[in-house]
Amino acid sequence: MEELKNLKILYIDDEEAIRTNAVEYLQFYCDNVYEAKDGLEGFKVYSEVKPDIIISDIKMPILNGLELVKKIRTSDKSTKIIIATAFLETSYLLEAINLGLIKYLIKPITEDKLLPILQICVTELSDKKSVFTIENNFNFDYLNKTLFRGTEQIILTKKELLFLELLVKNYKRVTKYAELDSYVWDGNMSEDAIRSVVRDLRKKISKNAIKNISGIGYQVNVQK
Repeated sequence: MEELKNLKILYIDDEEAIRTNAVEYLQFYCDNVYEAKDGLEGFKVYSEVKPDIIISDIKMPILNGLELVKKIRTSDKSTKIIIATAFLETSYLLEAINLGLIKYLIKPITEDKLLPILQICVTELSDKKSVFTIENNFNFDYLNKTLFRGTEQIILTKKELLFLELLVKNYKRVTKYAELDSYVWDGNMSEDAIRSVVRDLRKKISKNAIKNISGIGYQVNVQK
């Protein structure tokens, strides 16, 4: 990815072998790769070089990954941060909302997992928005595909999630029926099916969250 070449990436992990391999891999794509062995050293390097992207293990001595992110986020809301963890829990997803993380990366870290997330970072560096506020304090985390109201995760069905995801992606315009048919129903959408999904989403969010534009499609009410 040519876009990564001039960016600065900081990789933090207390396991030397993992860190060394990751740094060598990242150097194929980026000319400016830095490393640290724990959160405290990571914060020192961060303060010195101001990286564009930070990839950090979550479990480390002295200062763990989440504590490091909290420390950074007291004054910096824009640096793209990826946390590596062995387990993904709802509490971690809540932290992702609160701390503005790009993604939780499930270990082991492999090329097919890392590259798409780095691409997201590149995109996010030009388009900052990734968490969208809909109605009544509902937040949709587009990158992690989760809906929260305050600290409560709202469980969505697969089709509800796909439907909302597409509307949020296109929130500045109306999403056409044909787009919804292709993305959510693989070309097999029926009127009853789309009405059912919209009805259930409105129950979970609010009646005003999703607007029907007659004869065209639907649009989500994202608060700016």
